[in-house]
Amino acid sequence: MTTDVVIRATDLAKTYRTPFRRKKVEALRGVSFEVRKGEVFGFLGPNGAGKTTTIRCLMSLCAITGGSASILGQPVPSRAARQRLGFLPEQPYFYDYLTVNELLDLGGRLFGIAAAERRRRADTLIERVGLGNARGQSLKKFSKGMLQRAGLAMALINDPDLVVLDEPMSGLDPVGRKEVRDLILELRDAGKTVFFSSHILSDVEQISDRVAIVVGGKIEDVGRPRDLVGRAPLGTEVVLAIVDDADGAKDATAAIAARAEKVRATPGELLAVIGPGADVDDFLVFAHRHGAKIISVMPRYETLEDLFLRRVAASHRGSAPEAVPP
Repeated sequence: MTTDVVIRATDLAKTYRTPFRRKKVEALRGVSFEVRKGEVFGFLGPNGAGKTTTIRCLMSLCAITGGSASILGQPVPSRAARQRLGFLPEQPYFYDYLTVNELLDLGGRLFGIAAAERRRRADTLIERVGLGNARGQSLKKFSKGMLQRAGLAMALINDPDLVVLDEPMSGLDPVGRKEVRDLILELRDAGKTVFFSSHILSDVEQISDRVAIVVGGKIEDVGRPRDLVGRAPLGTEVVLAIVDDADGAKDATAAIAARAEKVRATPGELLAVIGPGADVDDFLVFAHRHGAKIISVMPRYETLEDLFLRRVAASHRGSAPEAVPP
């Protein structure tokens, strides 16, 4: 086993039966990937793709039907590995009448941490996740975003080597999302390994060293975001200022729009997208002749979101069935 591989999944398969018809459903179909020590690894996929099922299998919360997995060099399931990891599920549940202090104290006790060290770690983590003003409140009064913050603190109480987060930005406002992103990067800088799933692709692209895209229970792509997306321009976005003089502005907008692949007009302004093969200089000269002023010209490259949507669309066009015969 290579020492710098913290998570290894090899041909993971998970089949379960539906509640009423007892039909067999393949939730995972040969999922394979590796997460390396000290990296932030983003796990992406649409609803029902198998993200949470994969995480549950890795966390020993459901049995693996086929294939194998290891965590921190130990085959799943492993009590020794669980001592060294922190986990935040997608929808954490806590006892309503505990305070966040009591919650973290409970977590520390479960890991066998001494009382003084539990208090020190709890104080630090509560402040770090932004719950310092809510120490005395019962968790029943917490919003969804506050519960996410409490869950993050709980996942870190044992100072884990590996942190696994299932949708950690769920329920958070933009400020909270940035704080979680910063926390994940701090964990990486401290030598921790972070494996997380998320629907917020911009967040994943900002902080992930590598990503995996799972669709229909299968891995479609694994790699660094900048290596996975295409580097050839998809087109050029041109923002133009249009003089608002009724008929003149309307005619200019119509003429420019006829030369573009896509346009979006707002009062006094026009965003035009022209294709990758178009002559940008010719388009700008044409727009200028129609009284438009050039505000900005920006080539558009493929993003992680573009790649993700392309993979999902391709999967939907495929013929692979979700269910297999019993």
